[in-house]
Amino acid sequence: MNFTKNAVGRMIPEKINDKLVTSFQGVGKFRPQGKKHAPKIATCADYPLDGNKLVPNLKEALLKAGIKDGMTISTHHHFRNGDILAVEIFKIAQELGIKDLVWFPSASFPCQAPIIEQLENGTIHHIEGSMNGPLGKFASEGKMKGAGVLRSHGGRYQAVQDGDVKIDIAIIAAPTADPFGNANGVTGNSACGLLGFALADSQYADKVIVATDNLIPFPCIPWQIQGNYVDYVVEVDQIGIPEKIVSGTTRITKSPDRLHIAELTAKFCEEADLIKDGFSFQAGAGGTSLSIGVYFGEIMKKKGIKARFARGGSNKYLVNMLEEGLVEYILDGQTFDLDGVRSMRDNPRHQNTSPFTSYNYHGKGNFTGMVDIVILGATEVDVNFNANVVTHSDGYLLHGIGGWQNCLFGKNVILPIPLFRDRIPVIRDEVTTICGPGELIDIIVTERGIAINPRRTDLIEKMKNSSLPIKTIQELKAEAEAICGKPKVAEFEDKIIAAIKWVDGTVIDVVRQVKI
Repeated sequence: MNFTKNAVGRMIPEKINDKLVTSFQGVGKFRPQGKKHAPKIATCADYPLDGNKLVPNLKEALLKAGIKDGMTISTHHHFRNGDILAVEIFKIAQELGIKDLVWFPSASFPCQAPIIEQLENGTIHHIEGSMNGPLGKFASEGKMKGAGVLRSHGGRYQAVQDGDVKIDIAIIAAPTADPFGNANGVTGNSACGLLGFALADSQYADKVIVATDNLIPFPCIPWQIQGNYVDYVVEVDQIGIPEKIVSGTTRITKSPDRLHIAELTAKFCEEADLIKDGFSFQAGAGGTSLSIGVYFGEIMKKKGIKARFARGGSNKYLVNMLEEGLVEYILDGQTFDLDGVRSMRDNPRHQNTSPFTSYNYHGKGNFTGMVDIVILGATEVDVNFNANVVTHSDGYLLHGIGGWQNCLFGKNVILPIPLFRDRIPVIRDEVTTICGPGELIDIIVTERGIAINPRRTDLIEKMKNSSLPIKTIQELKAEAEAICGKPKVAEFEDKIIAAIKWVDGTVIDVVRQVKI
């Protein structure tokens, strides 16, 4: 196989899963060609005149949708670690003797570990979606038949829109739906918030199945998914466990070091005059990011100012800021707890969005460049400010990209990260996997100091007399290694187990099988 060196120096194969790929050419350098992908034209003559698209069960819906070997099956992750439907879908496929399916989730979670059985027996060929936990470990050890493909939330919409991925059957878990297929995520016992991650699936898939555990008479109002896109509706006992939307990554940290990082981040933003009336910020879901939001609120109260909008996943802390009048609007891409679900349902200033409006890079602009302060995490950063969010330093693929890459286009991108984890330095000579280029990352905040990207001469000038511990990235790296020693570099086999797509559909890096 031929390889080419891309714009960040990584060797990229000409094909992934026997499909030609384009190597990352640099931020904003790739220009797409052609027209958007279009699904087959449908006719109302093939659908019930009374609008009733109900079928008895999920197996019948899959058979009616024409499930067969080699198809691409999509699901979404609005229930996060409380998803039920994906495991059920592939059990049915296995019972039917279907082989070599491509699973195209908006993300996968540990609750879907039982799907490893279908990966092992050939029901599923590979996963094209972020892999969290056991599924990522399975792939890292070279056990998946094909190579995984990881995309950001916006990159997933871009791939479907552009025809890079053609969805044969989309299954949408809807907390409330009517027999016509109109659906929402804000009402019903399984309410999970918005259904934006399923938007592209509904618009572009050949066949669309809506599964609900709260079937109501037409019309389902509000509708986040339009029934005109839907082929079949299935009523099931339960589609997901909404309480499990909340996870360890969606609670405020109790770690003294992480709280210190959060406080340093907020102080930096205040001293750099980034927190001012009418500013906007991206609210992350991690414990440190949530803590930063709380500190932001305290600063805003002290200054008597409010934010025009907060962008990101909603949670009780962000909802409190909205209800206290500290934030005018929440532009929500994902609901992280049940307070967020309630707020989205009841508050007209809490707006659900989709990866198209928020993140899609192959559109006529998106929201990300309008955000003043973006708070993100990372598993590793290197001395050139390149960052990694999918693999650990041991090479294991254990995390997803989410909206991380898309948010790098914000005006001030900050990564609050510990200097080391489990006595392994986080700042490296080179990251194990490049998920985002350093030119888009502005500030690194650790418990022992803050590094500003040399490109940001404006911030360096503003902070030259700061009382905060401003250091170079090299100084922070040296300090970590003085405490922990120089970290080992992960060893890999030749086999490529996953590709990391950039927001424009090009390949920014690949992940190889770990050497065990």
